[in-house]
Amino acid sequence: MTKSDANLSTEEVFPIRSYGKGELACLYIHNVQQASAVKEFNIWIRKAPGLEQKLLETGMSRSARRYTPKQVRLIVEALGEP
Repeated sequence: MTKSDANLSTEEVFPIRSYGKGELACLYIHNVQQASAVKEFNIWIRKAPGLEQKLLETGMSRSARRYTPKQVRLIVEALGEP
């Protein structure tokens, strides 16, 4: 095992699971109130090419309070890990 292999095996991987919208928004946008993070995060989602449409195709409701694991995976694929 090389040194770089050892580093890869100890890196944390962002867990894909269900997240509350505020919880996930705060992971991406730090040092602001949760409501502000959610508003800004929604802007990021709308601006990321095709992301909002893909989320809506999974059955996401704009009024839902949680993202499903599938929706979180789409967000991470589009925006990167928080």
